[in-house]
Amino acid sequence: MPRKLPLAIAFALVLPLGACGLFESKPSQDDIAKNFLADFAKGDTAAAAQLTDDANASKALLDKVRTALKPTGVTLAATASQPPNGDNATVPFNASWQLGKDRAWTYQGSLAMTQSSGDWKVHWQPEDVHPKLSAQQSLVLQTLLPDPAPVLDRDGAPLLAPTPVISISLDRKQAGDLNAVATALAAALNKFDNTITAQSIVDGATKTPDGQAYNVFNLRDADYQTVKAQIHDLPGVTFPTSNQLVAQNKSLGPQFLSSLKAAVNAQVAGAGGWKVVTEDAAGNVVTELAGKEPTAAQSLTTTIGTADQAAAQAALATVPQAAAIVALQPSTGEVLAVAQNGPADAQGLIALTGQFPPGSTFKIVTGISALEAGKVTVDTPQPCPGKITIDGRVIPNENQFDLGTVPLRTAFAQSCNTTFSQLAADQLTSQQLADTAKQMGIGADFTVPGVTTLTGSVPVPASTLERASDGFGQGKDQVSPFGMALVAGTVVKGSIPTPVLIRGSETKVNTPAQQPVPGPVLDSMRQMMRAVVTDGTARAIKDIPDVAGKTGTAEFGDGTHSHGWFVGYRGDLAFAVLLVGADSSTPAVVAAGNFLRAVK
Repeated sequence: MPRKLPLAIAFALVLPLGACGLFESKPSQDDIAKNFLADFAKGDTAAAAQLTDDANASKALLDKVRTALKPTGVTLAATASQPPNGDNATVPFNASWQLGKDRAWTYQGSLAMTQSSGDWKVHWQPEDVHPKLSAQQSLVLQTLLPDPAPVLDRDGAPLLAPTPVISISLDRKQAGDLNAVATALAAALNKFDNTITAQSIVDGATKTPDGQAYNVFNLRDADYQTVKAQIHDLPGVTFPTSNQLVAQNKSLGPQFLSSLKAAVNAQVAGAGGWKVVTEDAAGNVVTELAGKEPTAAQSLTTTIGTADQAAAQAALATVPQAAAIVALQPSTGEVLAVAQNGPADAQGLIALTGQFPPGSTFKIVTGISALEAGKVTVDTPQPCPGKITIDGRVIPNENQFDLGTVPLRTAFAQSCNTTFSQLAADQLTSQQLADTAKQMGIGADFTVPGVTTLTGSVPVPASTLERASDGFGQGKDQVSPFGMALVAGTVVKGSIPTPVLIRGSETKVNTPAQQPVPGPVLDSMRQMMRAVVTDGTARAIKDIPDVAGKTGTAEFGDGTHSHGWFVGYRGDLAFAVLLVGADSSTPAVVAAGNFLRAVK
């Protein structure tokens, strides 16, 4: 028979096999709390919910909180807890939420803990997220936007100012019969914008994500009141109101003011504020937990003169073609007016960025280049035949008028294409012509706060024929009205004015500085530009004192039509007028005259 071992020895032999299981402790309330906080902080709401005594309710609220706050980072750190009180305990924690855009929210909270059969759980209640969050409530992050600051003209009058705007918004899921609602909306709103149709509304609403409303149109309150009865009770349509930057006088250049608004919106928006609040089930704010009030912005003052802008707009009001006027002050570079009519607005802000052949207005550049090179003076006799042929191309004067041989001043005043194409071909190099264009501001590149500009370009002509064509503005040279206003301003100032639109801002010049045109050369050009008005192609406005300028017609396309230009100055006011496809410079001269008679 085998001998029995003593009981103590047998127990000692068995003990190592089961010692870990026999004495292993379960996670403490602190362990469970730390794990819950870590899972919630990293966004694993499913794992966090499993550590509570109500996984479904806790996950639903945890998801709702994270969705509402959209944190960019969360830190939830448990701090030292007190010993349990039977099956209950409390674990304090510090919370830090990063809500984007430098919004930081910190607070202290605590987790209620409960134990069952030795297992600790987070006892679920909304206060586990925040001590002031109660049942049937949720956390909400509100963005607070200040009213934008006004944008003023040079005399302090508002061009753009905060104005109540009603947004006509459509939720297709709430609309029921979407086509019927869209048809009713289009019938009411089409008079404000003829591009609004039932189909455009349906398309826009259909492309809008579920749960979001499609913004059909924005109306000032006065306009909204005229259609309120037609649209107010339409299903799915809401009318949120906000203060937005709005042109105070829509006749002062809608396209320009819209572009200005887009460019300066951020500068006049102020610093946004924010709030974290608790809301009840009906969406009512119960408690404000944290936040920062918005900071109002400072108003911006532009260099635009309301009288100048109004005069320029009025001068174009009856012009049937797309038309634009740009006016600036040569001594300071301040932009005084940027005007366009409706047909031009449909093409964009062509006054500042459109690219067009300059036609005979480019004779300012050709004339200065020849004068600067010492090839001619204002009195040098120049041939002005009805037409000439250069490298196989026939270059005619308008209607082939023939002046014979006349002083350069007269050839300029009467706009002899043959004279200036021959000057460019025979007396100048391709580089000279391109360099003079740069001296006059064509090709200058500026970053002007508040506006986008494009002056134009004059590539170095590759042949004698190209140089001759450029000489009277029918080659590859392209300019904007803004660029030609700079040319006129350079004639006045002697160097390229640096354009400014927002006072107190700095315009960045992105091109190398150019040598100023010598004073005697500018004096000669001023004489010739004055002769255009007193004795030349702009005689229609010779009753206006001290005006000097240059007319131009510029063929485009197949050559059967041309743009009409008039570029010039009066005192410390330089301007450029373009009528697209006018087929003559005369309407541009008339528009310039109407503008100049209306301004001081």
